[in-house]
Amino acid sequence: MADLTRLWRHAPRLTVLAVAVLLLAGGLMAFGSERAHRAQRAGEVEVQARILAATVTAALSFNDHAAAREYVAALAVNPDFEAAGVYDTAGALFAAYTAAGSAPLALVGQPGRWFDDDHLTVTVPVVQDGQTIGTVSLRTQMEPFARRAERYGGMALLVAMAVLIVLVLGAAQAELARTNRDLAERARDLSVANDALNAEIAERERVEAALRQSQKMEAMGQLTGGIAHDFNNLLQALSGCLQLIGRRAKEPSVQPLLETGQQAIDRGAKLIQQLMAFARRQTLRPEPMDVRDRLLGMADLLTRAIRADIRLDTGLEPGLWPVEADPTQFELAILNLAVNARDAMPDGGTLRITARNRPAEGPDSTDLVEVTVADTGTGMAPEVKVRVFEPFFTTKEVGKGSGLGLAQVYGFTRQSAGRVEIDSAPGRGTAVSILLPRTTKPVAAVAADRATASHGAAGRRLLLVEDDPVVGSMVAAALDEVGYAVLRATNADEALALLTGGHTRIDILFSDVVMPGEMNGIDLAQAARRLRPGLPVVLTTGYSEDIARLDGVRVLPKPYRVAALVETLEAALSEDGTAPAAEEQHAG
Repeated sequence: MADLTRLWRHAPRLTVLAVAVLLLAGGLMAFGSERAHRAQRAGEVEVQARILAATVTAALSFNDHAAAREYVAALAVNPDFEAAGVYDTAGALFAAYTAAGSAPLALVGQPGRWFDDDHLTVTVPVVQDGQTIGTVSLRTQMEPFARRAERYGGMALLVAMAVLIVLVLGAAQAELARTNRDLAERARDLSVANDALNAEIAERERVEAALRQSQKMEAMGQLTGGIAHDFNNLLQALSGCLQLIGRRAKEPSVQPLLETGQQAIDRGAKLIQQLMAFARRQTLRPEPMDVRDRLLGMADLLTRAIRADIRLDTGLEPGLWPVEADPTQFELAILNLAVNARDAMPDGGTLRITARNRPAEGPDSTDLVEVTVADTGTGMAPEVKVRVFEPFFTTKEVGKGSGLGLAQVYGFTRQSAGRVEIDSAPGRGTAVSILLPRTTKPVAAVAADRATASHGAAGRRLLLVEDDPVVGSMVAAALDEVGYAVLRATNADEALALLTGGHTRIDILFSDVVMPGEMNGIDLAQAARRLRPGLPVVLTTGYSEDIARLDGVRVLPKPYRVAALVETLEAALSEDGTAPAAEEQHAG
C-alpha cells in the first residue's frame, strides 16, 4: 500500500515525463517515417523511370519519336505521375507526357532524385551498349507534409492520452502485463505483415525483371528481322550474279571459284534463316503432325549428330496429341538442342528425349505437348541461362558456334504459339522443354508428289515487281536469258497500273513481299487476282510471316537460285492452265 501511495504522489511528474518522452519519441518516429516514406517513394519512381528508359532505348536509338510518345503516353493509366519526358544526348526533348492540370516537366541536368515541396522528380540515363544515349525524367506528387504531420500528431496525442489515463488510474500489475501481451501480439502481426510486404516487393521486382527481359528480346527481334531482310537482298543479288557468270564463263578454272562463292552464299542464307527464326519473321508452313512419328523418324539423324560416347535415350508417352507446327523447323529445333547437348558433354554422357501430354491446368490455359531434350553435361550458371536465347550469344570458343541454335528454338516456339522452358544448373546438366499447343485437326497422310507438265518459258510475259534495283536487274537478266519477256515495276502502284490497263498481256506475276508504299506483295497479289482472275502469282520473301496464310500463291524463299526460280515459275504456270487464255482476253 505504501508503494502504491508513493506512486500516486509522483503521478503528475511521471505523467509529464512520460508525455515529454512520448512526444520526443513520436517526433523522432515521424521524422524517420517521413524519410523512409520519401526514400521508398523515390525508389518506386526510379524503378518506373528505369523501366521507361529500357522501353524507349530502341526508339531513341532509331530516332523514332512516334514510338517514344506511345511509350510515354502509356503513363496516363497511372494517376500518380504528373509529367514525364524523354531527352536525347543533347538535352533536347524527344517525347513528353503531362497530366491534365499539371505543369510541363523541365529538363533536369544530371541523373538523380530531386524533391520540390510536395513533388518528386527522378532522372535516369538511357544506356545502350554501355553508352548513354539520352535521359528519362518522371515527376510525381508526394503526400503533402502537412497532412502527414497532422496524422502523426493525432497518433501521438492518442497515445499520450492513453498513457495519462493509465498513470492517473494507477493500473495494476495484471493490467500492465495484459497490455504487454497485447503489444507482443501486435508486434508479431506487424512482423507477419512486414514479411508479406517484403514478399510482395520481391515478386514485383521479379515481374519487372521479366518484363524488361521480354522487352529487350522483342527489340532485338525487330532489329534482327530488319537487318536479315536487307542482307537477304544482298545475298540474292550475289547468288544471281554468280550463276549468270557461271553460265557465260568458258574458262574451266573459274567454276571452282564460283562454286566456292555459292557455298558461302548458301551458308549466309542458313544464317539468315536462323536470324529470321529468332525474330519470328520466317515463313512457317504449319500443319497438323504426329510428334511421336517425327521424333522416331529423326533417330538416325540424331545418332549421326552426337558422338559415340553419348548414349541416346528416348521416352515417348503413348497417345501423344497432335500439334500444328512447321515439321522442318520442329526437326531443326530438336537437332539444335541435340547438338548443344552434345557440346555440353565433352566426356560423354546421356542424351534423353522425352515427350508427354500436359493437360490444361485451368480455364484460361490450353492442352500442351511437351518435348524435352535433357543432357547430363556441365550445366549453365544463372547468368548464362538468362541469355541463352539471345542471338549470337555463345559460351563456345571462337569458330565453334554461331550462337543462333537456341535463338532458332526460341523463335520457332514463339511463332508456333508455344513457349520454351529451360532447367539447368552447374554440374547438374540441362533440360530444355518445347511446349506446343494441342490441335484438333486431323494429321494427314503424306501425299505422293504430283507430277506436273513442264511449260517452256519462250513467249511468256512476266511482270517483275522488285524495289531493289540490284536484285531487280539480276533477276530480269536471268529470266530474259531463259526466254521470259520481262516487264519491270518497282512497287505495287506501278504494277497495278500495268495490270489495270488490260492492254498488256501478262502471263505471270513475280513480286517481292516487302516493298515501300502502302501495299506490300501480299496486297498486290490479292489485288492482281481480283483484276485478272486466274493470273498465276509467285511471291518471294525472306522476311514476312503473314505470307503463309495466303492460299493459292506459291512462295520462293530468299535467297534462291535461278534454277529454283525457273522451276517455281513453270510449276505456277502449269498449275493454272487457264492463265494464258485469260490474259489473251485482257489483251484483246
